[in-house]
Amino acid sequence: MKNILFVASECTPFVKTGGLADVVGSLPKELNKNDFDVRVMIPKYMMIPDRFKQEMKYINSFYMPIHGKDQYVGILTMEYDGITIYFIDNEWYFSGAKPYGDVLGDLEKFAFFSKAALSALPVIGFRPDIIHCHDWQTGLVPVYLHDSFQGGEFFRGIKTVMTIHNLKFQGVYDKKTIQAITGLSDYYFTPDKLEAYSDANYLKGGIVYADYVTTVSDSYANEIKMPFYGEGLDGLMNARSNCLSGIVNGIDYNEWNPETDRLIFQNYNARTFRKEKVKNKIEFQKQQGLDVNPDIFMIGIVSRLTDQKGLDLVECVIEQICQSDVQLVVLGTGDPKYENLFRHYDWKYHNRVSSSIFFSNDRSHMIYASCDAYLMPSLFEPCGLSQLISLRYGTVPIVRETGGLRDTVIPYNQYEGTGTGFSFANYNAHEMLGTINFAKDVYYNHKREWNKLIDRGMAADFSWASSARKYEDIYYRL
Repeated sequence: MKNILFVASECTPFVKTGGLADVVGSLPKELNKNDFDVRVMIPKYMMIPDRFKQEMKYINSFYMPIHGKDQYVGILTMEYDGITIYFIDNEWYFSGAKPYGDVLGDLEKFAFFSKAALSALPVIGFRPDIIHCHDWQTGLVPVYLHDSFQGGEFFRGIKTVMTIHNLKFQGVYDKKTIQAITGLSDYYFTPDKLEAYSDANYLKGGIVYADYVTTVSDSYANEIKMPFYGEGLDGLMNARSNCLSGIVNGIDYNEWNPETDRLIFQNYNARTFRKEKVKNKIEFQKQQGLDVNPDIFMIGIVSRLTDQKGLDLVECVIEQICQSDVQLVVLGTGDPKYENLFRHYDWKYHNRVSSSIFFSNDRSHMIYASCDAYLMPSLFEPCGLSQLISLRYGTVPIVRETGGLRDTVIPYNQYEGTGTGFSFANYNAHEMLGTINFAKDVYYNHKREWNKLIDRGMAADFSWASSARKYEDIYYRL
């Protein structure tokens, strides 16, 4: 039996800002229980719902030096879905309304969390064979493990895996400040370690010191070796390419299942979608004040409204997208210019554009179940979960060929009758528009082919099972 500890800044259902939380919440449940004892450690944020806090049991507490003062470290635990979860408690660091706030505060918060996570292990009596770290927030775990935790017998031989969910976020600040916060010696602040372009970089430290590095799709693992996607670390990714691999994220097939989903109006499956799926569309049109028309081509977007998601392409041709034979449904928050763009088009074409500028899990389920197509024209996309959910719900994805989108959506080939969605290669608004129009043509004029696209998409397996086997292989190798 091997002991594995996931250390991360978020985990569903306790706290979530993005796909990272889904991975940390879902993957441990899928690993083979006979071979692995997998546990998870996250901060005990103030905003974790009370129903979970009431279940937590206090284990122990101690004080630990960080940034020149001794800080309280409380350890609590609970079991959720058969997985032991540990919570690191410190009200000074974790009392905000959101898990992430200002840059400097976050850097100190996650230096504290990384050091506390390691310090807590002897106290809870769990010695992991492998610590699986996620994103820059835990980048210092492999560094600290290499540094101040090498003295005793307990920590010797513990291996680390670093998973990059999005290379854009790295935890960067000037060297002097980071050195003061972390307490690490000058030895670590050189260009072959934490230093990057004369600043200090948490994620770089994690990548340098981890025993193995993974990212969340095959294509993204290759893309980040190139300057365009490498966010300044492409040289390092090439240097570590012998122990770098991409494993596509899965989605939780219990939560995302149109046959049993309680958040949608009408359940359906791969056999019944032809008759039943459209009932969700009609109900959603009524709820949103759109023209009630079961036959109109409805496109959905559920996303952070940022440049990364390709919304500048949408902005460029939105007038052409919002033609009279299309309805557009948007859910999400982000950059004010995109929030206002979609608000404006909701006002201008209220009978065929619905913009919800907030986030609602319930509404996202309804959108996946109601729409005919799902638009995801990302500039870069390490993995992407939305296209996997849309395939599961029989909503045909229209994506740009990058990262995980390229790995998971097979482009429709009308001559061979293959594919699960539509894709375009260049980051170009009119190429995207041409692909949307191609999809629209198949939807309106080749209904049988459209339904076969849905058949193939719903038959694809993007549950965690196959990805979990690949992670197990890495653990065995280490």
